[in-house]
Amino acid sequence: VTGVQTCALPIYPLVGSWRIDVPGTNCHEIYDIKADGTMSVTSGAQAADSEFEIALEPSAKGFYKWVDKIVKDNGKPDCMGETMQVGHVATNFIIIHRSGKEFLMCEEERLNACIGPFRRQGVDA
Repeated sequence: VTGVQTCALPIYPLVGSWRIDVPGTNCHEIYDIKADGTMSVTSGAQAADSEFEIALEPSAKGFYKWVDKIVKDNGKPDCMGETMQVGHVATNFIIIHRSGKEFLMCEEERLNACIGPFRRQGVDA
């Protein structure tokens, strides 16, 4: 074994719990990402479940395309006071820090269009 990861990237490096402290608020979000392509998110009073797909290869700019569809939501407001609708689809781009302990989520493939960092939680943080 050479230590080279053989699992499909980038889902496996993202599996686990991630936290982002939402700028301008005293609120945080937790993303619990599962290997089966599902995710649970808590944000303020909101609790939502979604299904997602992530590109297996980064773009030439180093970003992975992430498409996320909400499949369940409790209808309560998130950290920004907004509510999400079941069926909402969002496309973002993520860039994973080489440490594997942080990532940024971006609206476009530009670092000045990002939120984060999302920081890995738990024993392997």
